[in-house]
Amino acid sequence: MNPVALAVILLAAAAYALGIVAAHRRGTRWPLRPTLGFALLGLGSYAVIEFGFLGSYSGELRFAFTTRIALLLFVVPALVATGKPVGLLRAALAGHPLVVVNRVLASRVFRVMGNAVFGPVFALAVFCVFLTPLAGFLRGSPVAEDSIGLIVPLVGLVLVLPLTELVVLRTSLFIAAEFLFAFAELVVDAIPGIVLRLSETLLDHASPLVGTVPGWFPSALRDQQLSGDLLWLIAEVADIPILILLFIRWTRHDRRESASIDELSDAEVEELTRAHLRATRPGDAGPG
Repeated sequence: MNPVALAVILLAAAAYALGIVAAHRRGTRWPLRPTLGFALLGLGSYAVIEFGFLGSYSGELRFAFTTRIALLLFVVPALVATGKPVGLLRAALAGHPLVVVNRVLASRVFRVMGNAVFGPVFALAVFCVFLTPLAGFLRGSPVAEDSIGLIVPLVGLVLVLPLTELVVLRTSLFIAAEFLFAFAELVVDAIPGIVLRLSETLLDHASPLVGTVPGWFPSALRDQQLSGDLLWLIAEVADIPILILLFIRWTRHDRRESASIDELSDAEVEELTRAHLRATRPGDAGPG
């Protein structure tokens, strides 16, 4: 039993329930499907990780430690997002609190996080920590072990929710650039896992385990290699939802552009075409 994880689950469930009650009082009946997604998929996956094998052996095994962090950063926030917590928050609030929440969600910070470039870069930076002695220190610190179960999922939510729930308008060129970068991340994200897998030395410089070690424990080097295998797998799989979200964003953008063009008259379309041709002539300094 992990007291910190238990407190997180109880507080999250209570906050979600209070949001449903507040939304009901304001005349909004919150659907059952996102509620089940939040409780069973989101909090359920968090409980399985924190109370199961990964949480129990995170301090002793490298592959349990890295896999736990990767899943808390990617999988748990994505499953929590099925409960649409931002939508529930907006449905539960009114007046000045709602205005404040909308301003925060529309801030520059959330706009930066709402693209497919920031998340993979941040995850790569986190995974690179596993290549340093800092990973050994965090794995051996009881305070860090408890803090990971609280901080990492919150950071993951900050990365995931802008992509899943917040509507961020992008240009076609920006979306295309996101696609190219996301495909490049399929290769780059694998680097920390590959380094862990192929290295013949212990990169975290952690001290050997003290006391009786279970016979099924792998050797320290094999533990690091398993850590690299699993980290490589999770990093590659985690990029697939981002590509799907980018495709959905592109289709929505294309649909909006098509609708705006369909609303124009023939004369307006002809005028836009002429303006575009004038702006693209060599030596022309016109707008566009």
